[in-house]
Amino acid sequence: MASRIYVGVKGSTRKVFRSEKIPTHQSHGDKYSAVIGPFRTKAGAEVMAKYGRNNPHLQTVSEAEKMAKQLKGGK
Repeated sequence: MASRIYVGVKGSTRKVFRSEKIPTHQSHGDKYSAVIGPFRTKAGAEVMAKYGRNNPHLQTVSEAEKMAKQLKGGK
């Protein structure tokens, strides 16, 4: 199985990471209190990690992917 891209949340810190398995409390609970994803692109995950906290425009993975595309200059 190929690794997928996720955003791990712990307090106010958000970190982009890859995992071959679906993150669970058992596998990633010691590192993160919550996990967002999977994302199709690293750019989408980075947008969510950087701008997603308390942002009503970034509630879902697809919204982060769309914003990443807009920031890149795509339509």
